Amino acid sequence: MAWNEPGGGGRDPWGNQGDKGPPDLDEAFRKLKSQLTGMFGGGSGGRSGGDGGGSGGKVSAGLLGVGLLALVAIYGFFGLYQIDQGERGVVFRFGAVQQNIVMPGLHWNPPLIDRVNKVNVTQVRSKEHQALMLTEDENIVDVTMTVQYVVDDPIAFLVKVRNPEVSLDQAQESALRHVVGGSIMDRVITDGRAAIAIEVQERLQSYLNRYQTGILVSKVNIDESAPPSQVRDAFNDVQKAQEDEQRFINEANAYAESVIPTARGEAQKLIEQANAYRDQVVARAEGEAQRFEKLLAEYSLAKDVTRDRLYLDSIEAVLSNSSKIMVDVEGGNNLMVLPLDRFVQSGAAGAGGAATQDTVRSLADAVIREINNRVADGRGRDTR
Repeated sequence: MAWNEPGGGGRDPWGNQGDKGPPDLDEAFRKLKSQLTGMFGGGSGGRSGGDGGGSGGKVSAGLLGVGLLALVAIYGFFGLYQIDQGERGVVFRFGAVQQNIVMPGLHWNPPLIDRVNKVNVTQVRSKEHQALMLTEDENIVDVTMTVQYVVDDPIAFLVKVRNPEVSLDQAQESALRHVVGGSIMDRVITDGRAAIAIEVQERLQSYLNRYQTGILVSKVNIDESAPPSQVRDAFNDVQKAQEDEQRFINEANAYAESVIPTARGEAQKLIEQANAYRDQVVARAEGEAQRFEKLLAEYSLAKDVTRDRLYLDSIEAVLSNSSKIMVDVEGGNNLMVLPLDRFVQSGAAGAGGAATQDTVRSLADAVIREINNRVADGRGRDTR
């Protein structure tokens, strides 16, 4: 019978009468202990309370059992958790890390005993760093760098270092200053940025491995490297001058590449022409020598005829190459000039444009007649 039902004797929940004052706490704890003992095998405690007490103990024991089952179910429910595909779980048991890494899937760990921290190992994270740095040739450059990284070791990332990202900031600045400090300014701000990024990545990864941060650097980019803004205009002028210098050098090399083959071709042509002239002169000399030997044989057979023939051929060759002849008349003071070019032209026009040997002979006869006439005229003047 419940304590508040009719006939319950006005008892309160602790079994005390309504007119006997407040309940006794010691008595209440003893009854609760006896009920728990009855539930877990201590039946004597349940029987000592009489029939009415035994009935109430059974009801309380059933409610307590249901409550315990509910607590167990809730405890087990809160121990369930899921690890996504890109995550890894690190288990801390009573605050101590466990070396086994929880892989993706549905898992269970006892709450209040184990604590699971999830770490995303596939997400590519990035950190940017910008600073003024001194180069090897004592120039100042403004460098902006971006580091892309992933978590490679979840346990080291959570346990070994208190704040891995702060360590990453310090390590990337140290690596960048070391590499830039060992390079000259032109290499840092021009075509050497890619090589500098590779060197910084290698050095940065060695620092992070030494610190046991569990971070893997996937890419280092030198976004911008330039002189400070205070001297940027002057530096741009220097860069333009260097570009112009390189352009002039390239143009000079191109001109040299075009002129040198032409000069070599001209030189080879002159060499070929000289060789051809040499062969021509040698062949002509050999031919003249052979002709002279044949003339010598003919001269030994008929000296007068051969001599006259040679004389006439020589006179013909000389007169054919001269346009005027100056004749000094014997016994006179006059100098006679014969315009052979006009005689040849008139003779060639009469012969149809061809100056032959007959034309030369007729020209010689005309010359002789003219000489004789002038000589006769001179003698006649002397007689008078």
